[in-house]
Amino acid sequence: MACYNKDLMGIKQTEQKSQMLQASKSRKPRRMGFGLRARLLTIVAVFAVFSLGLNVGNGTIKLSAVSGSPSKANNLPDKVDYSSVTNVYNSLKANYNGKVSETELLDGLKHGLAKSTNDPYTVYFTAKEAKDFNDQLNNSFAGIGARLSRNADKNLTVDESIAGFPAAKAGLKAKDIIVEINGQDPTDLTLDDAISKIRGPAGSVVKLKIVRDKSQQIDLSITREVIALPTVTSEIKDGNIGYMRITGFGEDTTQLAQKAAQDFAAKKVTGIILDLRNNPGGLLDSAVDISSLWLPEGKTVLQEKRGSVVEQTYNSKGNNILNGIPTVVLMNGGSASASEITAGALHDNGAARIIGEKSYGKGVVQQLINFKDGSQLKVTVASWYRPNGQNINKKGIDPDDKITISDADAKAMTDTQLQAAQTYLQKK
Repeated sequence: MACYNKDLMGIKQTEQKSQMLQASKSRKPRRMGFGLRARLLTIVAVFAVFSLGLNVGNGTIKLSAVSGSPSKANNLPDKVDYSSVTNVYNSLKANYNGKVSETELLDGLKHGLAKSTNDPYTVYFTAKEAKDFNDQLNNSFAGIGARLSRNADKNLTVDESIAGFPAAKAGLKAKDIIVEINGQDPTDLTLDDAISKIRGPAGSVVKLKIVRDKSQQIDLSITREVIALPTVTSEIKDGNIGYMRITGFGEDTTQLAQKAAQDFAAKKVTGIILDLRNNPGGLLDSAVDISSLWLPEGKTVLQEKRGSVVEQTYNSKGNNILNGIPTVVLMNGGSASASEITAGALHDNGAARIIGEKSYGKGVVQQLINFKDGSQLKVTVASWYRPNGQNINKKGIDPDDKITISDADAKAMTDTQLQAAQTYLQKK
């Protein structure tokens, strides 16, 4: 299931020697940068299946070696008096009529520390939550195959139920409102917590009570399955137009996109559609690699800044086998983070036209810090800027041609955005 949380932009990952964030060894650098219904945009839904959401899930993730990173965060107190925390614990211990383990208490403190920043993108993950996050990043997890969000009334709503997966097989439909998860009212749960409760081991069953059409109440028992999906799919459409859909920027994305690009080049396509709709982001390195398929070596993909200081500039690598081929990027409000980096880089360097709707607008970078017990801290460390100098955080990227998909279009399985892209390319 997925939520529209766009917060994993630019994450750096490091191994830690202590809980004080002293970096030791690091993993290979990686970075991350949010349609239609299931049958119309199955590929779109594929990515979003059981996403933890952009606030806790995807974004622009930067995984790289960082030493001495705590010294950069100089806006926090040098020392903290924990005596008041001890007082609260002692009072809790003396009065609470229940049982809480030491692990649960410490996890609560760690979650609270991250939450105290009031930054929705700075999050502490327990070992289990970290595993779920990384599984989601690589499109491999156990779930039911649906995408969720909160509607205007804060109801837990099904955006898509993907054909061929457990949710669709059980009869779950778009616009269904989930009012119970295994007997629990999800109203007071965060979107991520609700998704976590619907997820579970493959072969296990989750019971959902839904309301359909604001009147009909239905009970569903859905058996979870392992959802393992590629982040890139491609095909040749009528008119010799190459269509590449990227649902997330994961570990397999660069390789799959390069393979698709080679196929496009070999078949001498006359135009390309890069579909980034409902793509919540992922690894920043993947976004740079994808941009490099179009851009000559040395072109600016993005700049990373702390305040007004440029920390790093990311340039295209020159593997530009698609350079010069007319290209359209499809975006919508579900396109975030690394997908916005890619769209902005291609657009600002004159390599693509953007068609669709304004993107989500996530222009910040997170670093993933690993701890010995398998837990992680995802912390905002910088902002990123397009080649044209703009930071799109909370603003999004405006398309060159605004095309929306109406409810009637969606019901009729008419992808007006895709049609507009094809029409544009056929005129080139």
